[in-house]
Amino acid sequence: MSEILSDIEIASQVEPKPIKDVAQSLGIAEEDLSLYGNYKAKIEVDPSSFDDAEGKLILVTAITPTAAGEGKTTTSVGLADALTHIGKKAAVAVREPSLGPVFGVKGGATGGGHAQVIPMEDINLHFTGDFHAIGAANNLLAALIDNHIHQGNALNIDPRNITWKRVVDMNDRQLREIVNGLGKRANGFTRQDGYDIVVASEVMAALCLANDIADLKEKIGRIIIGYNYEGQPVTAHDLKAEGAMTALLKDAIKPNLVQTLEHTPAFIHGGPFANIAHGCNSILATKLALKYGDYAVTEGGFGADLGAEKFIDIKCRQAGIKPSAVVLVATVRALKLHGGVDKKELSTENVQAVKDGLPNLLRHIDNIQNVYGLPLVVAINKFPTDTQAELDAVEEAVKEYDVEVVLSDVWAKGGAGGADLAEKVVELAEKPNNFSFVYDDDDSIEDKLNKIVQKVYRGNKAVLTKAAKKQLKKFEDMGLSHLPICMAKTQYSFSDDASLLSAPTDFDVTIRELKVSAGAGFIVALTGNVMTMPGLPKVPAAEKIDIDADGNITGLF
Repeated sequence: MSEILSDIEIASQVEPKPIKDVAQSLGIAEEDLSLYGNYKAKIEVDPSSFDDAEGKLILVTAITPTAAGEGKTTTSVGLADALTHIGKKAAVAVREPSLGPVFGVKGGATGGGHAQVIPMEDINLHFTGDFHAIGAANNLLAALIDNHIHQGNALNIDPRNITWKRVVDMNDRQLREIVNGLGKRANGFTRQDGYDIVVASEVMAALCLANDIADLKEKIGRIIIGYNYEGQPVTAHDLKAEGAMTALLKDAIKPNLVQTLEHTPAFIHGGPFANIAHGCNSILATKLALKYGDYAVTEGGFGADLGAEKFIDIKCRQAGIKPSAVVLVATVRALKLHGGVDKKELSTENVQAVKDGLPNLLRHIDNIQNVYGLPLVVAINKFPTDTQAELDAVEEAVKEYDVEVVLSDVWAKGGAGGADLAEKVVELAEKPNNFSFVYDDDDSIEDKLNKIVQKVYRGNKAVLTKAAKKQLKKFEDMGLSHLPICMAKTQYSFSDDASLLSAPTDFDVTIRELKVSAGAGFIVALTGNVMTMPGLPKVPAAEKIDIDADGNITGLF
């Protein structure tokens, strides 16, 4: 039996092309590149050139995630390679990894096996410094807030009503709740505070949703940092912060260009989580892929109830784009988990468990077709333990939806292993669709919440706590009802209870808190016990990562 190589070992065996050659394959001029060594570059963007983009946008999403894994990023990367393999001009646009999960438990975000973007160790670590710049801009604003209060507080900011938090790109539960400004008066005003992870920062969301640097500066100026003693909002613009913050982001706003193992161009830019933020890569990167590729493959984080819904209701709204087709990724192993099988038994054939888990897949199919109004194909991310009887059960179940099931073997075979999937995507992308948002702009905040819960999650209603109702009234009085909703919800269930797998019914979704991201342009609805600062697991992935005397990194997946 041949040795099974790790992702980093597979990636290290591929000789990357100079990034100038990758750019040239798309038609990107060398003068539009800012090189970060030989294999990474930032792209100088002319937003006015996007108007004539004719590429087809392919959205890759997934069933509700499980510990068995679905392989959405792997499928996204492999599909772009597969489209190239069948002779199409394609590019992939995905998110940058966060250091928190890289050193925690989830792993990186560069795909896997023979469907990866490279240089994977650089991308999974510091890459081109975008996250550091976003963290610095976020924390500059935090420093300006506390300094303003210390220097006399001309804006009458209420220190007990500051909503802006500092950030760090690491899973660090110790920083969720802190007290700062201790000691002498010169150390600042003592107050309770806390940290978020960088990907949860509104600066991250604003950068990902900005159309150009002027738009980014305007968005940052609208950020609400808290309220004064009269209960009126105080913005970053009030603190004269947007200029310096945007200056820190002048390079970070430029999309990054790298390549797949098969040298397909890959735009990797931005990285918000889809359970606590809108979960999509930047508008600029997606539009670059649409401009230069006949097919632009992108993904929405986690399942189609989270990442795909936010991709449609937030990103497509702000960017003026829409998908031509959707790939819904599933694994037989994940379906078994939704069907009640113990994780240790996933390698054993169990057709009944697959059938018991299928309601989750079928609900996502129904949402994509009848709520989002888009054509789709189900991609089964193939595992060696999948049996024909289990695969037949999946195919039989989706027939009534007029949806095809295609096996994807990109992890093992790269683009060649996704050729059938690519052919189906090309066919679907030519079909007319009935693209639709889940709710209308002029719906009330509560109506938007209920439409998401009822139409997408299939729950009874959204139930607001007393605190959330008070916040809702405040946002209505501030004239913010037109903003879309960003649901912060567990990724492991349609409901707000992570233990309810498959396709639960007859549940309410409790909205414990509403927060406004006026700069990014949405209202965050926090449900269940979702946190904006994760913690590390008992055995962090960091314990397995090492580097030798020659600078070679090991243990990175």
